[in-house]
Amino acid sequence: MNIYVSNLSFNTSDVELNELFARFGSVSSAKVIMDRETGRSRGFGFVEMASDEEGKDAMLGLNNKEVEGRAMSVSIAKEREERSGGNSYSNNRNSGGGGNRRW
Repeated sequence: MNIYVSNLSFNTSDVELNELFARFGSVSSAKVIMDRETGRSRGFGFVEMASDEEGKDAMLGLNNKEVEGRAMSVSIAKEREERSGGNSYSNNRNSGGGGNRRW
């Protein structure tokens, strides 16, 4: 079971995240997401538990648990949506907004 953990302290490490969840069962992986530019924690991460039952126990036991002054939010991770790579506007030049037209 893949679990999304948010509102983490910026000091929480992968090892600490793993230790929090290991109390509820076997942790396959635990990763705090880091900012590419600054190298600092972004305040959220992902934990993969070996079984759904252990994952559900961990979610019940850790959701809203305060760690370093912050109440963690723990939920089932959703599949990542495909990104279009652009803005939400149409790539059609005739869709309005002027584009590169010359009058």
